[in-house]
Amino acid sequence: MALIIPENYDPHLTVRETQEAIKYIRDTFQKEFGREMNLERISAPLFVEKSSGLNDNLNGVERPVQFDIAGIPGETVEVVHSLAKWKRMALHEYGFLPGEGLYTNMNAIRRDEDLDNLHSCYVDQWDWEKVITKENRTIETLKETVRTIFKIIKHMQHEVWYKYPNAVNHLPKEITFITSQELEDRYPDKTPKERENLITQEYGCVFLMQIGDKLASGEPHDGRAPDYDDWQLNGDILFWFENLNCALEISSMGIRVDEKSLEDQLRKAGCEDRRSLPYHRMLLEGQLPYTIGGGIGQSRLCMLLLNRAHVGEVQASIWPNDMIEECRQHKIFLL
Repeated sequence: MALIIPENYDPHLTVRETQEAIKYIRDTFQKEFGREMNLERISAPLFVEKSSGLNDNLNGVERPVQFDIAGIPGETVEVVHSLAKWKRMALHEYGFLPGEGLYTNMNAIRRDEDLDNLHSCYVDQWDWEKVITKENRTIETLKETVRTIFKIIKHMQHEVWYKYPNAVNHLPKEITFITSQELEDRYPDKTPKERENLITQEYGCVFLMQIGDKLASGEPHDGRAPDYDDWQLNGDILFWFENLNCALEISSMGIRVDEKSLEDQLRKAGCEDRRSLPYHRMLLEGQLPYTIGGGIGQSRLCMLLLNRAHVGEVQASIWPNDMIEECRQHKIFLL
């Protein structure tokens, strides 16, 4: 996606007022999110050992930032892409029970990310994970959790409106559920991104389910690593974002793989060599709890609620000089 400059853009808040609003949204949201979802805040790593298999491989082509540590010779360390697998291990190590969960501030570097209005090489999100029973690995559990998250985001809109009435973005009243196959059937001649935009513009907010496996066309809707989400029990929360005339992904989440779905997805992805990694062995041997989890973009949420045109308005990152200057000329002030 190339840089988009909305016509007659007005951020309504100064840079310092924006910083105050960012802090308010982040502080308020995580408290409400933790309370509503029964999640405890825990500390999380910025990097993990490559040999652990705990890093998120995303679509399998992104290069993690790697380095060595003088005190641990022979080991390569990677900056996390996300904490999708680490959280499940933490729930096991810390003794969380069904119905209990955790959330944490996750910061990552994604060096291969395209830099535009929505994408940055710096990722900041609330990563969360909750223990469930095997019986609760269902679509109903997934939908119920999605509705709760939507309710919390919708409540945050009211909180922001109370403090910043001129800046708030008004969100739809409900979230609509659709599978990636239903979406392909509806728009067979469109690309996956075009389908997402069309359905999200129609309903305002959708949860697009079942991402990762091949569709009837022979292609997946989007890539998903084979070793954390169950491709039949996952999805993305998308809001229609008028400023950029596109769907804005706020969260990727899902019920995590069990022993059977992990075996199946590793085979489909051609990643069966991962079976020998410590994390994957524990999962296949039934040592890890069944969980549901995901990530909620902190900057994306601020961008959505404050109706901002560029993610750089709500996070400090690195941008090309020509982008910084073009944005400045149109009242888009990158931090």
